[in-house]
Amino acid sequence: MKTVTLVDHLGRPIERQTLLSEVAAPQLTGVRRAWDPEAIAQGLTPHRLARILRAAAEGDLRAYLTLAEEMEERDPHYQSVLGTRKRACSGLEPTVAAATDDKRDVELADAVREHIAESTEFPDLCTDLLDGLGKGYAACEIIWNRQATRWLPAAYEWRDPKFFRFDQVTGRELRLEDMGAVDGLPLPPFKFLVHMPKLKSGLPARGGLARLVAAAHMCKSYTLTDWLAFAEVFGMPLRLGRYGPNASADDIRTLVSAVANLGTDAAAVIPDTMRIEMVDGGKGGSSGGQILFQNLAEWLDRQVSKAVLGQTMTSDDGSSLGQAKVHNEVRKDILTADARQLAATINRDLVRPFVDLNYGPPPSGKYPRLVLPVREAEDVKALTEALAKLVPLGLRVEASVVRDRLGFPDPADGAEVLGAAQTPAQDNDEGRAANREGYTTGGDMGAELEEFAGEALADWEPQASVVVDPVQELADRCESYEDFLAGLPGLLEKMDPSALVRALALATFKARAVGDAGSGS
Repeated sequence: MKTVTLVDHLGRPIERQTLLSEVAAPQLTGVRRAWDPEAIAQGLTPHRLARILRAAAEGDLRAYLTLAEEMEERDPHYQSVLGTRKRACSGLEPTVAAATDDKRDVELADAVREHIAESTEFPDLCTDLLDGLGKGYAACEIIWNRQATRWLPAAYEWRDPKFFRFDQVTGRELRLEDMGAVDGLPLPPFKFLVHMPKLKSGLPARGGLARLVAAAHMCKSYTLTDWLAFAEVFGMPLRLGRYGPNASADDIRTLVSAVANLGTDAAAVIPDTMRIEMVDGGKGGSSGGQILFQNLAEWLDRQVSKAVLGQTMTSDDGSSLGQAKVHNEVRKDILTADARQLAATINRDLVRPFVDLNYGPPPSGKYPRLVLPVREAEDVKALTEALAKLVPLGLRVEASVVRDRLGFPDPADGAEVLGAAQTPAQDNDEGRAANREGYTTGGDMGAELEEFAGEALADWEPQASVVVDPVQELADRCESYEDFLAGLPGLLEKMDPSALVRALALATFKARAVGDAGSGS
């Protein structure tokens, strides 16, 4: 038997033995350690941020990736909006469409649906791949399970982006970090899912959302630090001690001690000639600082919302219902793009390897297609109504295509399936129309009706000609529409519709008689 050499989408041959081992697992030492003590976000300055972003643009991504992770951990607003965008996409229900309605292609689609789309690990896989939205790329290692002659994905292990680097030539090929290779090691085919969201044109290393919002994160950190310092000074009332002109040095020291202790003990003893006043710092001219810091922090949050979600109405307060509906459409565009790109990654790096390993490359070169559809609530209703109207008119639609659109698998052989409603059985109670049974069960009534219709239409041509022929002759004579209208009143003298009238009256009488006789009335 001839062995088929499998290759990936780049034409690289597959090594099956490599698929059974973990390639990018964390190590105790070296460049792929699970624990990274380096901290970037704490004490971030404009000069240091510029140096980090410049190094990332030149291919050294380690500090940038650490900053991106810390931003999600330290900034609640950024974590919220980025998490919202991730969950909006990872929560979509996947569907699998067969390449054609051929039995073989339907079988492949069913296998992909069963072992990939409907697996319990699939939603988490989508979430891990969407980590690339913030960092520019994400990689998950496929842990294959060999069962007899079948290759099944047992797990998808998220790998730290710091375990990888881009090649120095193109800046687009993701490679595995290794102490023995300056430019890293190539990723084995059929072993990794690599998702690089295309948020902008250019190198993937410069396309992460974290790079876009890093400056806003730094400015917000400064704002919050200054705001806390401001609140520490002006958030508490100023304790002001007053003494008279005759106060001695001991009296003044007593007053100073009382004012100092008032901040912690809320109690003090002073001479009767002295007094302590509490001046509210928030009501003076300096109170504008708190509004300044608040407005700046909220403005920075709105810019982050625009960068991540494409809008601010659904993430910040103060928007009207109409504004939210308009802006939600913009967010739907972003969700559709995220879903399309994520599905393309899964089809390339998971669906194709699964099909090739288990069934071999399809002769047509067309693979099942996994889709993450962004459906509107009325989509299913619109589809079913369109089919109900168009199929009776002759529209030919493959059943598997409709099932794939609706997310239904092909029924198994012998399974109980839904079908068109059956005509209810008619009862035979006396008093019911006798012709109902004959009509629905194919009795004598159908033949009798056909015979009756044939008799009524036997002489229709000569009976109708006395009415139709004069009109045709007038139309042939006239040269204009106005002449034709003017000649219509004179046609009544040439027509003798008596035979047609008698035939119609007789047919009506017979039809009524047959109906009355059948109903017993």
